[in-house]
Amino acid sequence: MSESFDVIVIGAGPAGYVAAIRAAQLGLKTACVDNFTGQDHQPALGGTCLNVGCIPSKALLDSSRQFHNLTHNFAVHGIHTQDASIDVGTMVGRKNKIVKQFTSGISMLFKANKVTSLFGTGKLLQDNVVEVQAADGKITRINAANVIIATGSVPIELPFAKFDGKQVVDNAGALDFDQLPKRFGVIGAGVIGLELGSVWKRLGSEVTILEALPEFLGPADADITRIARKEFTKQGLDIRLGARVGKVEVKANEVHIGYTDQKGDQALVVDKLLVAVGRRAYTDGVLTDGLGVKVDKHGRIEVDQHCWSGVNGVWAIGDCVRGPMLAHKGSEEGVAVAELIAGKAGHVDFNTIPWVIYTEPEIAWVGKTEQQLKEENIPYKIGTFPFAAVGRAVAMNEPVGMVKIIAHAETDRLLGAHMVGPVVSELIAETVVTMEFKGAAEDLARIVHAHPTLSEAVHEAALAVDKRAIHRAN
Repeated sequence: MSESFDVIVIGAGPAGYVAAIRAAQLGLKTACVDNFTGQDHQPALGGTCLNVGCIPSKALLDSSRQFHNLTHNFAVHGIHTQDASIDVGTMVGRKNKIVKQFTSGISMLFKANKVTSLFGTGKLLQDNVVEVQAADGKITRINAANVIIATGSVPIELPFAKFDGKQVVDNAGALDFDQLPKRFGVIGAGVIGLELGSVWKRLGSEVTILEALPEFLGPADADITRIARKEFTKQGLDIRLGARVGKVEVKANEVHIGYTDQKGDQALVVDKLLVAVGRRAYTDGVLTDGLGVKVDKHGRIEVDQHCWSGVNGVWAIGDCVRGPMLAHKGSEEGVAVAELIAGKAGHVDFNTIPWVIYTEPEIAWVGKTEQQLKEENIPYKIGTFPFAAVGRAVAMNEPVGMVKIIAHAETDRLLGAHMVGPVVSELIAETVVTMEFKGAAEDLARIVHAHPTLSEAVHEAALAVDKRAIHRAN
């Protein structure tokens, strides 16, 4: 007879492991099934985000930023070096060590919260039975009153640019080069393409990013993307918009790319090619036939606003359902579902989920863009403030960028906040809190902000909504 649980979670990424821990905290007997293996070929909790996504990419971004500052920015401080170099192997090794630290940390959290961790591929059968197939083929069956599917997503592979793990890679491959590619190509100018393109550009690669769409970072506010693209171009990132790739061939350790733009047929040759055109929900083989759980044309499990599939005791969260593919969105859904199962009031507000791109300058936003408000005929007013007028930013030698606050023209309620500049990944939180509490631009404007800090840009932008900014002409 199979072992019974209150909750079984399939997937241990940022959605799944958080759901499992929260369920256990609420006194529910919980198991988590996952089949991810790490660099050492051992089970590694944390999913794509922790193993080959959010955390390792930030480790490389930080390493490359340190090197770029050493070779380009330290002279202004009177710091001079000669013949600086970077050991790519050491850099990647540091990244791997950080990943191992955190995957081990999740294992410890599971033990501390008495979550049963099962390594293998999970499949949901009838009556909330979960079949777990281990690497050696051994099958175990467990059951629960509630099953949470959190199987995440995988990179989209182009039919003419198959991943080979050497010349043509996905995000995981681009994190593990053993040496600096002289010419690095990227298909897709989204979050992954820009971040990993920035890593290798800072270290000395010639980076070319091909984006099929005619506009840069369409989901973000146009004023912010205009500043960001200008700065990325100054840094040497060659971003080509309206570039539709149609052919990719590997010849003699080179990648030959054929694409078309408004000028016609074009060609590009690189040493490594990252394909970063998005991700798709990973639900293949997760559901047995006849369950009644619906999957849309994109492979996403259909759920309601509470992440319930419509089938008794079956829930789904994270990248395998609708909504933005963001780790923090998945984690909050995991908490909400665990609390709903325990009879509490779990909830996630999609209107206040922040977005961040960890380039330099960083890009962050929450809520509506100006373009969206125009399309929806919502009256609004705007306040902006540049980091060039913020003492802390200038002292840091990072004056590029601005904060843009958008409020309702009649009620002053905060509708959106958009930022490009130093450490805006942290500054965005203040505006998220304001929006979550249904606050107004005036609320931000009347809060005392420490001086000198980068947060003064948020304060002044909020003041500027009503033409009250102190440190610039309104």
